[in-house]
Amino acid sequence: MRKIFATLAILSLLAITACGSSTSDEGSTSTHGISGGDCGSSAKQSVLVSGSDIVDQPGIYGTQGVAATTNAPGGRDGSVSWIDGSGNLWLFGGLGGYDASGTGQLINDLWKFDGTNWTWISGSNAFNQSGIYGTKGSAGASNIPGARWGAVSWIDSSGNLWLFGGQGYDASGSGGYLNDLWKFDGTNWTWVSGSSAIGQTGVYGTQGLASPANVPGARGGSVSWIDGSGNLWLFGGWYYDASGSQRRLNDLWKFDGTNWTWVSGSSATNQAGNYGTKGTAAASNIPGTRGACVSWIDGSGNLWLFGGYGNDSAGSSGWLNDLWEFDGTNWTWVNGANTINQTGIYGTKGGVPVASNVPGARQFPVSWIDGTGNLWLFGGYGYDSTGALGYLDDLWKFDGANWTWVSGCNTINNDGNYGTKGVAAATNAPGGRQFLVSWADSAGKLWLFGGQGYDSAGSLGLLNDLWYYEP
Repeated sequence: MRKIFATLAILSLLAITACGSSTSDEGSTSTHGISGGDCGSSAKQSVLVSGSDIVDQPGIYGTQGVAATTNAPGGRDGSVSWIDGSGNLWLFGGLGGYDASGTGQLINDLWKFDGTNWTWISGSNAFNQSGIYGTKGSAGASNIPGARWGAVSWIDSSGNLWLFGGQGYDASGSGGYLNDLWKFDGTNWTWVSGSSAIGQTGVYGTQGLASPANVPGARGGSVSWIDGSGNLWLFGGWYYDASGSQRRLNDLWKFDGTNWTWVSGSSATNQAGNYGTKGTAAASNIPGTRGACVSWIDGSGNLWLFGGYGNDSAGSSGWLNDLWEFDGTNWTWVNGANTINQTGIYGTKGGVPVASNVPGARQFPVSWIDGTGNLWLFGGYGYDSTGALGYLDDLWKFDGANWTWVSGCNTINNDGNYGTKGVAAATNAPGGRQFLVSWADSAGKLWLFGGQGYDSAGSLGLLNDLWYYEP
């Protein structure tokens, strides 16, 4: 059963467009290293810190709990990441994770990077592990979420990690979509909410009212964030709605530490977006159902949501480049198109904001916010300046009004330029990729790890390279 499900999980990356995820087979039809684009050197410098410049590397685990210069997570995508109060980078799980044996499946290993070395903290160095749930609400040294990809995570004000859902293995070893909520306190995991079994339907209750019975349905590819009051928020993704229908979602949920509240959006799948008037908040506005988008939180506590694969204003499904803001009450359509499959408009590279600039429609990029409140976006799988569909390596900044194309190429499927490990160079650049993870540290550096994309030799696969970029 485990091997069968793991094979299906990998195939789901190749053909799950109907559920709003990626399609590697579509990406492979695009021309690799397409010529004629702009890929000149950046004014800023990227640094390769750790990992390999070749895809599909096995993990080097070493001894659990012991840092070592030789340790490195295996190539993977669909992991979750966070940064703790001491500035350490954390990484959990993923798909195709190339465990200690070099075999790619689903994983549940937990890693810490201290700025120099990786440490394998907990979880298994073998694939397709069941979850060990223990008693709901009680931390335990043996507790561990099952292997999974496509989960979401938050960090609370006390530095605890929160992890929700994804596609993986439950307490019985069955494979499917999950709706379990976990907390990691830096030492132990606690199962907090949701089920220890796969395939759960959403229990929505009454919109706007918290209830112990409420719980989002099992899903993957959502986005999440935490507000200034410590509430956890969850939006969209794909799989189970209130009726058990299995498609894309646009439901917005809040978790107050005890109970879930269904806040907005639909309890049914495959809803069109209601965009309203660009720049104007309204109670009726709501992004269409989608997965594989990205989010940020600004200095005022507002959520920003960009792109993904989902439904536009007409209900058509495809890749999106719409930018939304949620102020805690209402949604505002801020930028981008209300229709699918838009080509990127790049303008001039190097810090020139123009009102017409906009990233192309895409899924599974990464995002972060800098110390001055600018939103940043990197990579993903989507449309370049020519309208070609593939793996992107473009870096963008949004200043609240306009987009600036900062670095990377305006064409798809470019190889990584790795340079010398640990040495900054203006020509260094990660290759085109999607479903990677990122961190933003207190010094303002962006850190990128892994994903599905192109290595230094032009091979497409799962990466384990760790980079930083200093805006």
